[in-house]
Amino acid sequence: MDQRMEQQFAFALEVDKLKNIFRQTRLSGHGRRENDAEHSWHIALMAYLFREYANEEVDILRVMLMCLVHDIVEIDAGDTYAYDAQGLETQAAREAAARERLYSILPEDQGAELAALFDEFEACETPEARFARALDNIQPMMLNHSNGGGDWREHGIAAEQVYRRQSRTRLGSEKLFAVADEVIRENIRKGNLTE
Repeated sequence: MDQRMEQQFAFALEVDKLKNIFRQTRLSGHGRRENDAEHSWHIALMAYLFREYANEEVDILRVMLMCLVHDIVEIDAGDTYAYDAQGLETQAAREAAARERLYSILPEDQGAELAALFDEFEACETPEARFARALDNIQPMMLNHSNGGGDWREHGIAAEQVYRRQSRTRLGSEKLFAVADEVIRENIRKGNLTE
């Protein structure tokens, strides 16, 4: 095996650790907490399924790849709960350090390509990044809603917090935001979100 292939195998083995990073969101059917690998796979598939709802024309392969790689940094940085104000303060710094270490495992050209996709996702300036972000926001909401809003109740989340997060969904997909709005309103009525 040559050096390039060794680096690729080393990265493939390293990213397997994503399966051990658990999120706050539970699987549908009141299951265990999902891991980052499951989340990434799920939103990549959703990107393909929901591509017609993107606000702008997108390169769907680029969106799907962005969905698959956006959380790799959490191997080192850990998952930051969307509504954890304290964790959000240090998230960018933790993820930047993780980005440098993890993508440097790959051959330089591939490391640069995946790091650029991560950066594009974070900047949220391209149609692809905006749509990928919309999916990243709507997927945990969909799972939480399917579980009766239990994650929101458990953490005492207010509707205003969810609307603030879902405002990024609107940037990538007005249609998905309309669904998010319906879900939020229903969960306010049911008492799962405080007003």
